[in-house]
Amino acid sequence: MKREPLQITSPPWPIIAAQISQHIRQAFVPQSLSPVGGGCISQTFCIRSHNQQFFIKLNKARYLPMFEAEAAGLEAILNSASLRAPQPLCSGNDHDHAWLVLEFIDLQNHGDAAALGAGLANMHHHTAETFGWIRDNTIGSTPQKNTATGCWISFWREHRLGYQLNLARKNGYTGSLQSLGEQLLSEFQHFFTDTMPLPSLLHGDLWGGNHAFDTGGQPVIFDPAVYYGDRETDLAMTELFGGFPPDFYAAYRDTWPVEAGYATRRQLYNLYHILNHLNLFGPQYLGQAELIIKGLLAELG
Repeated sequence: MKREPLQITSPPWPIIAAQISQHIRQAFVPQSLSPVGGGCISQTFCIRSHNQQFFIKLNKARYLPMFEAEAAGLEAILNSASLRAPQPLCSGNDHDHAWLVLEFIDLQNHGDAAALGAGLANMHHHTAETFGWIRDNTIGSTPQKNTATGCWISFWREHRLGYQLNLARKNGYTGSLQSLGEQLLSEFQHFFTDTMPLPSLLHGDLWGGNHAFDTGGQPVIFDPAVYYGDRETDLAMTELFGGFPPDFYAAYRDTWPVEAGYATRRQLYNLYHILNHLNLFGPQYLGQAELIIKGLLAELG
C-alpha cells in the first residue's frame, strides 16, 4: 500500500480531532502529528495536543469494519482484567479514510515476560458457551469467520483450515496442497481423542510483534484477532516466529499446564497462520504448508 504524507490540517485530521473532543468531553486541539513505525496494514500516527496524545490507525474508508472489530476485541481483552491493552476511544470514516483512535502507550521491547505468561493464562480462563465470537473480524487483512459453533473440531475445520484452503484454491494453489488438505480435514479429529478444548478468550494473533511492555515493564498486547477457541492456538502462535522468553512459558504452565498432545496440535494450529501467510504474501509459504500437513498426516499413521 502506497503511503503518502498527511498534514495535520488536511482531511481527515480535523474530523478526527473533533471526534476525540466529543469522546473526552473537552476540546482537543492537535499541535503535532507524527508517524509511528510498525504498522504493516494501516498507517499509524501519534496525534498530540499540549497535554494529551492518542494513537491513530488510518486506512481506506472500506476498512472501518476491520477497525470496529479490533476495538471490540480490545474491549473484550480489557474486560477480562487479565492483561493491559490499548483502550479504544473512537472510530469512524469519511469518503476516503477510516480510522481507529486508541490510548497511546509508550512501549519498550523488554519487561516482565512471566507476567505476560500468567496474564495470558488468566485471560484464557475467561470462557464462553460456544466457539467463535459475536462478530467476524480479520487475521491480518484476511476475513476471519467467527460463526458460533458448539464443536471445536467443526469450527476449526470449517472456519479456520477449510476457509484458508478454499481461499488458497481461489488464489491458484491447487494440486497437492488441496489433496493433502482434504485428507487432513477428514481425519484431524483424531488429534483430540484425549482432550476437549474449552472456548477460551483468545488474542488470536499473538506473535512477537503484537506484544510489548510499558515503561513500568508490564506486558501490553494489541492488534488482536479475538475469538473464543482452544487456548493452545494462542500458545502455538507464540512459538511460530522464534518464540517468547522461557519465563513466559514457565509462568503460563504454572498457572494452567498444557495437556498431552500439544506438541502435535501446535502444528495443526500454526498451519492456519502459514496458510494465511500463503494467501497474503505468496508461494514462498507453499512448501512449508505442505510439509506441515504431511507431518500431521504421518502422526495419524
